[in-house]
Amino acid sequence: MDEASKRPESPRTWRPRAVRLVAYGLGLLILLTMVLLAVMLPADWRVQDRVLVVMLGLVVAAGLHLLARPRLIAMEDRVVVINGIRTHHLAWPEVLDIRMPVGEPWPSLDLSDGTSLPVMGIQSTDGDLARRNLEEFRGMLGRGETEEPERP
Repeated sequence: MDEASKRPESPRTWRPRAVRLVAYGLGLLILLTMVLLAVMLPADWRVQDRVLVVMLGLVVAAGLHLLARPRLIAMEDRVVVINGIRTHHLAWPEVLDIRMPVGEPWPSLDLSDGTSLPVMGIQSTDGDLARRNLEEFRGMLGRGETEEPERP
């Protein structure tokens, strides 16, 4: 097998596993608890109060969704980094390297302008999966600079 055949096909998306399970599981549990609480509240609580209790559960679930949202997407012509609230679109030539020193929670992209960008889509809490994902992305790094996109 040559080096080119080992490269993952694009588009390829990497997402953290453990953080998503915890965030979405906890969000669902909190939302269901708030709905149950709204139903079981004493009769002297008004409808608006019950709705606000459920809305509080929705706000907490939305906040937990922001923790589970991060991902790294490698496409033919660009890299998309989604970290909680912000989304970054980068051309392949802008990305020089990805590194994750031991003990860091997630890797960082070294960019051509001298800055670095955290990539929360790969998280060290996933252990071996995080290391495999990191190596997979490293394998794709040079691809965007050398290959021309196919034209119809």
